Amino acid sequence: MTEQKSAFVTGGSKGIGYAVARALAQDGYAVTITSRHAQEVEEAARQIGAGARGVVCDVRDPQAVQAAVDAHVAALGGLDVLFVNAGVGKFANVADLSIEDWQAMIDTNLNGAFYTVKAAIPALSVRGGYIFTLSSLAGKNPLPGGGAYNASKFGLNGLSEVLNLDLRTRDIKVTQIMPGTVSTHFGGHTPSEADAWKIQPEDIAQLTLDLLHMPARTLPSRVEVRPSRPDRNGK
Repeated sequence: MTEQKSAFVTGGSKGIGYAVARALAQDGYAVTITSRHAQEVEEAARQIGAGARGVVCDVRDPQAVQAAVDAHVAALGGLDVLFVNAGVGKFANVADLSIEDWQAMIDTNLNGAFYTVKAAIPALSVRGGYIFTLSSLAGKNPLPGGGAYNASKFGLNGLSEVLNLDLRTRDIKVTQIMPGTVSTHFGGHTPSEADAWKIQPEDIAQLTLDLLHMPARTLPSRVEVRPSRPDRNGK
């Protein structure tokens, strides 16, 4: 009998994280999703089905992250895929950017990614695993008002590249996915029909599955994703 593989997805209650978790569950993975909000993560896990587990976890808290990963491994017998997705974004001129907003983005988008990967490495090393970090084209392209967000994603890209070098000997793959404009609730946006030109969360989910099904000898370490056509305003 083949042992069921499992996946751990941070920020999995909506948007890209939810779409990825759902696709992984449909592909046969036992899935744990996390969020800071109990009602949202429990409902998302129920909608994903297939025994998906919803766990309240703030990735800014390394102890909470470690406990969530340990509980996943204890419940499911191991860990094969880690999708580091939890993130926040607020945009303001550096002169107007609050220290609290700076700290929230660095603590979530960068420190949270480090804490999550750090907690998962021992389990991923057992069977050979795959880490996906959800970055952004803002990880290489500065944006006006993007001081904290750019800094967090530039840092995440650097961390991801070093992880590749550090973890290859443990048989752990690392891919950084860098989308452009995606139709999600990010930044307070409400998805609508006007977003049809944008990348959809399901597109990133499909990309994730495609990468997982690549031959074991091959690793696309960085994938940039853009809308194939701009909107009417040229974005």
